[in-house]
Parts: sequence; structure tokens; C-alpha cells
Amino acid sequence: MIVITAPTGNIGHQVLDHVLATDRPVRVIVRNPARLPSRVRDRVEVVPGSHGDPAVVDRAFAGAEAVFWLVPVDPAAESMEQAFAGFTGPAAAALRRHGVPRVVDVSALGRGTPYAERAGYVTGSLAMDDLLADTGVALRTLAAAGFLDNVLRQVGSIAGQGTLYDVVPPQRALPMVATRDIAAVAARLLLDDGWTGRQDVPLLGPENLSYADLAATAGDVLGRPVRYEQITTAALADQMLRYGRSAAMAQGLVEMMTAKVDGLDDAVVRTPRHVADTPTTFRQWCEDTLAPAVRAAA
Repeated sequence: MIVITAPTGNIGHQVLDHVLATDRPVRVIVRNPARLPSRVRDRVEVVPGSHGDPAVVDRAFAGAEAVFWLVPVDPAAESMEQAFAGFTGPAAAALRRHGVPRVVDVSALGRGTPYAERAGYVTGSLAMDDLLADTGVALRTLAAAGFLDNVLRQVGSIAGQGTLYDVVPPQRALPMVATRDIAAVAARLLLDDGWTGRQDVPLLGPENLSYADLAATAGDVLGRPVRYEQITTAALADQMLRYGRSAAMAQGLVEMMTAKVDGLDDAVVRTPRHVADTPTTFRQWCEDTLAPAVRAAA
């Protein structure tokens, strides 16, 4: 039995699709089962509720051979600890209680760097990884770079103003990865019964990209100018507060982006294996995902 958390989310639903392409039994934890497509509901065992709920994970992890763990970050959380390790605590207890052999979790790059202790969301993610590892499970941590798919949050400004915003200097190149590649690697690991121990799996994407690169490529694919405008970290924090994030979560986002600019994601050197694992280029992603979203928003 493979257990998948967050099966209606951006990564989780893609993991679920990959696993359902096999004959392995699947159990999902979902707050609102009605959000599952009917083709999925007929093929999985559904445990309704939050995977931060002790009773829910206790039921879901019974008899599990592998668990896909992804924390849906609470924008109102009062601390990084609450958002990540706090949410994961009941699951860690259930993993230990049921003797679940393997877990694949989604986390971030940066472990072992001097920036990791003050990197907001990443710091919280790394503490979550440690909590899971302490249960004794075999653990594969998907240490992901920034998501290409986060650009979708700015579809409105790209469609309406031709502008992409962030706090990163325009020429600072960073590794970036498509969520579809993260999901493919996660599913491959969930379906493989042969691994043991603890290991980070860096997911870097095929190339480093600057925000100037993102704007230029997006504009080329869309057939219209797109420019990048760097904003201040103070402006980012104010924007997050207006969107309803707690002070801690707004500050955590600022700390994460500052750490990335300083070098958080630079420690892992890309190899051909990294490219093979995460092959989706930004241009391909724009053609497949961004362009249809912009057309729909226009």
C-alpha cells in the first residue's frame, strides 16, 4: 500500500497519476474527497481529513509500505517550526507506531550550507526532514530548487502588465525545477522497494536561470514583451501580509529568498544525472503551462 498526502495539490496530484499508472494499491489522505476526480476516487482508498491530524495519519499509515509526505504550508502559522515540524509531528509518531518502511518527502536544497539556519521556509523544511529521519524510516528527501510553477502565481501581472516581479537581482541565476519532474522522481522512488537508509535527492532542473532569463523566455514564447522588475524585501513582506500571511510566514519567505540570493542553492553541482532526473526546460514549461494560463487570463 502506497499512501499519498496532498493528492489534489500541484505536486501530489501528479504523483498520484504516476502511481495509478501501475497496479499498486493506493491510499490517499485528502481534506475534501469531492476534489478528487471521479476516475481517481474509484481507484483509491480515501482517508478523509488533514494529514496533520493524529487520528487521520494513524488510520492512513496502517499497513503502508511507502508514504509520500508533503506539507501544505499554513499561511497563518505562527512559526516555521509550527508550519513544518509541528504539522509533521503526528505523522512521525504514526510512522514509528506502524513501522512504515519508506518515506519520500518534498523539501529543499541547502542542507549543510552556512545559510540553512536562517532560510525561513527552508530551515523549517530541513527540520521536518530530520524529524522524519529520527523515526527510523528509510527516507528519500527530494531537495528541490525553486519551482518553475511558482511563476503561475503572477499570471495576472504577466497577462495584464507584461511584468514579472521578485526580490532576486535580475542577473542572479538560480536552479529551478518543474513540479512535474519532482512528481516523476517521487513516484519512481515510491514504486521502488529496494532502497534503504537516508539520502537527499537534489532536484535542480536542467539549467540555472536568472529572472532576466525568465522574462525573456516567457516573452518569446508568449509573443509579447515581458519585463522583470526587482522589488525590495520590505515590499515582498508587505505584500504577503496583505494577502493574509502571518508575520512569521511573511518573514520566512523573505529569509528564504535572501538566502537563495546569498548562495543557499549553489552547493550542489549539476551533473548529467540531475538533468536526466529533471529535464523540463523553462521554455518547454512556458509552452505547455504558462502560455495556456496567460491566454485564459487575458
